[in-house]
Amino acid sequence: MAIRLLPFRQYNEHDVINLFRLNDTDLTACETAASPTVNGKWDNGVIVKIEDADFTKEPVEYGDFAYQGKTDYPHIGRNQYPMATPTYECAGAGGAALGVTLRQTLTHDENGEKMLYYPQKALELNAVLPGQAVPILTRGLITVSAAGLGTLSSPAPGMKLYSDADGKFTSVGSSNPVGQLIGLGERDQVGTNPDYFAKDGTSSQGQYAVIKLEL
Repeated sequence: MAIRLLPFRQYNEHDVINLFRLNDTDLTACETAASPTVNGKWDNGVIVKIEDADFTKEPVEYGDFAYQGKTDYPHIGRNQYPMATPTYECAGAGGAALGVTLRQTLTHDENGEKMLYYPQKALELNAVLPGQAVPILTRGLITVSAAGLGTLSSPAPGMKLYSDADGKFTSVGSSNPVGQLIGLGERDQVGTNPDYFAKDGTSSQGQYAVIKLEL
């Protein structure tokens, strides 16, 4: 699933930046994956950095986007797609991070239907449409599922955390820490209630971490 963050979080809205969209390279990969069940750099809970922020440009740009489908019908003057101009990308290992994405960017739902025509579904999936600005948290307390955790060597409360190549939280690093580990837990299955994030008995899927983000 493209959701790395669990519901428990504490932060101030003043620490959220709403200016940047997912960059073109990862947006193309997102469209190819075309499902909220596929993980990628379009997830929420990804540690990201600024790719482009030229504020001399217009805040919104218009252009042809394959996501629209056919755009060259005759006798139509303009049929272009609006996209936020500033872009972010995965911070990568050792990158100077901006923050953590609070929403995922999705082009299609789990049935392969374009959410361009069903924005209500995007809200239900805690997602934004391609080209829309993604809220990026710079400071606060978040809970990260196993999908957002990289290598945690001898985890201990208070240890510094960094970004790995996939924008996941890891203890492996020596520069540009992104926060510190508050504690770890296991999310076990309760009764017969389905829980995507619960431990399945054969993996560490149920592990989660409470992290103090400091950027």
